[in-house]
Amino acid sequence: MNQYDVHRASKVVDWVTASPERRAQVLSRGTESKLSETAELTRSISELLKEVRGRGDAALTAALARFDGVKTDQLRVSEEEIRSAESSIDSALSDAIDLAMARVAAFNEQIVRRATWRSEGDPGSVLGEIGRPIESVGLFVPSGKGSFPSVLVQIGVPAVTAKVADIQLVVPPMPGMGGAVDPATLVVASRLGITDIYRLNGPSGIGALAFGTETVRPVRKIVGPGSLPVALAQRLVQAHGCSIVEGLGPTDALIVADDSADIRLLAADVINEAEHGPDSSAVLVSTDRDLLEAAAHEIEQQLVRLPEPRQSYARTSVWSNGGLIHTTTWDQAMEVANAYAPEHIQIVTRQPQELLDQLKFAGTALVGQWTTFACSNFAIGTPATLPTTGFAKQTSGGTAHTFMNRISVAQIDEDGFRSIAGAVKAFAQHEGFPAHAASTQIRDLPDDLYGHSPISKPRRNEEHETTH
Repeated sequence: MNQYDVHRASKVVDWVTASPERRAQVLSRGTESKLSETAELTRSISELLKEVRGRGDAALTAALARFDGVKTDQLRVSEEEIRSAESSIDSALSDAIDLAMARVAAFNEQIVRRATWRSEGDPGSVLGEIGRPIESVGLFVPSGKGSFPSVLVQIGVPAVTAKVADIQLVVPPMPGMGGAVDPATLVVASRLGITDIYRLNGPSGIGALAFGTETVRPVRKIVGPGSLPVALAQRLVQAHGCSIVEGLGPTDALIVADDSADIRLLAADVINEAEHGPDSSAVLVSTDRDLLEAAAHEIEQQLVRLPEPRQSYARTSVWSNGGLIHTTTWDQAMEVANAYAPEHIQIVTRQPQELLDQLKFAGTALVGQWTTFACSNFAIGTPATLPTTGFAKQTSGGTAHTFMNRISVAQIDEDGFRSIAGAVKAFAQHEGFPAHAASTQIRDLPDDLYGHSPISKPRRNEEHETTH
């Protein structure tokens, strides 16, 4: 019997002795066995995108009928639908939307403010960057599993804060609602000033944003999380010149905890992200096996209180796509965390900064049991549209940065030029660019070689003559 008095078969994975297959199951979020299904789905999505590119609106209406059971040619959400949405949500949600929008805006205003900077470097040189909004963006908000106005808060507020001029929004119709679009999402859109809103099937809507149709304008970039078909559609349209934010797929989360953690809260936070869907993943890592055994017991106790289908989603996400991982050291615990590269990581230890210093890859890091996944998802203000499935190893969450370009700016005077001219000529000569070398060398030639110096200053007598 351990200190938590747990009497059950262990569900804890010992990382040191775990088989390569079990480790891969955790790190891949349970997707290792689904690669053949993904390949077939990719082919289907590719055909759908080809239809959208070739047939435009006709393909969009056909996709709505086939995949969403909605027969309509009203692809654009009307102004009346947007206006009436306000009366369909209660005051608590309305206030929550306002609070979340304000906090997300405050965070992203700092990003925009810092995007433009200027610094005097070596003598004679000034370097910097200018932040500018991208030309256009298409936002995608899913609705297949429910109403998600928080998603539009998380991606729409940064786009508006960055001052993107052309913002379009695609929202699939709510299942079984005759083509109606989620009113809570429409409320967020209205408060952001987004009016170009389309009811479209997910993957075909991605194609519409990328290629353009009679109704939908093509955009430079598409941003928004979604199902695997939506994620695959986004990857495929990149080949046609449309930029995306890679890795916005099924959610995943990892918690690192020691025995200072409250077991009830720990279990609740594991289940928090696990309930998103059967393709989500939740992992708990600790050096304390007793804590993990107790957490396994508490997770089961809390799982049975969840309604379906969330209970089944969470059970699959924890026990099949994730797991409770026992490591022998904290260094090893962080090796697991970095290999997993979570969308969200929560650190619940006595010395969180020591582990935070070892963290290399994560979409967002939450410190302490008061800093919950739920708070991060909805109202803290930091990004909640984050890289999933390990993409945190090469990309970051959706903020105003996502909707901006950065223009590098440089200015050097003659002294600054002469301090680097030798290096410029050396590179030019080595790499075989004689014009590069000449453009540098000509600034050292006598004025009379070509009859004048292209950047020479007027002689004093010339200055005198021009003023009389």
